[in-house]
This record gives sequence, C-alpha cells and structure tokens, in this order.
Amino acid sequence: MGMSVTISAATEQDAEQIFRLQYLCFQSEAALYGNYRIDPLVQTLDSVREEVAKDCVFVARLGDEVVGSVRGRETDDGSAAIGKLCVHPRLQGHGIGARLLKAAEAALAEEHGATRFRLHTGHRSESNLRLYRRVGYETVGTAQGADGVPMIILEKQSGAYATTA
Repeated sequence: MGMSVTISAATEQDAEQIFRLQYLCFQSEAALYGNYRIDPLVQTLDSVREEVAKDCVFVARLGDEVVGSVRGRETDDGSAAIGKLCVHPRLQGHGIGARLLKAAEAALAEEHGATRFRLHTGHRSESNLRLYRRVGYETVGTAQGADGVPMIILEKQSGAYATTA
C-alpha cells in the first residue's frame, strides 16, 4: 500500500471526524458484546470537542482524512489514562494503532511527567489485547465497565518499550 499516514496532535477542526471515526470503529466492539450503549458509541460530539480541547489527543491522517485517533489524560496518581484508540477498519493491521499509542505515551511522559500508562479494553477484544501486549502493556486487573462490559486493565511503565516480537 503506498500510503503515508502521519500522526499529529488533534486540533479542534478534527473533532467531527474523530467523532464519526469513533462511531464507525466501535461498531465491531459493540457487536462483540451485543451492547450498543458502550461509551464510544453514546459519546456526544460536544463531549469529543471538549476532550480534544483539554486532553492529549492524537490523530492519524491519510491526506485530509482522519483515519485513527487516541486520547490520553493525566490521572491523580502520576499515571496517565489512555483510551478510545481507534483505526479505520480498512487501514487496520498496518501498525497505525501502535504509532498512535507511542505518540500519546511520549507526549504524556514529556509534557505531563507520566511515569505509568494505563488503559482498558473489553475482555473479548483479542486484537486490542494483542496490540497492547506487543507494545509492552501487562494485565494488572479487571473491572466492570459502566456499560456492564467486563474490562481488562493493562499498565506499562514509562520507557518500558517491548522488544519487537
């Protein structure tokens, strides 16, 4: 594929595309759990705009199109929460998710001094779990999502890059 996908910080202009992309990407997650009330599907455009304004949000672009996105924010305990990672279905499997994660981790470590990253995914989301483990995340526990989906919580120390598998 002759594609040159660039990763950059999201701007306010990207909010609408992120909103639409998220809705598209998380349909498969919803189907996996038979639950169409999962957070990324019920989040409003205004709420996405708010996150873009105040959180650490990165997008992957192919030309003018936003084809991937991830969000990160500081939490109280010196760690950073990373979430809503999504890559357009037709571009999955090209390492874009890993690049987005790396960009968010670097920014959270450099700008916010995060020493640990935390993320969670549904217990049946095998492809997400594979990606997170490949880039150095380890399972630290489980939780029940607000939407009722059992979640797996993963963490990674800042600077703990997994050797390429």
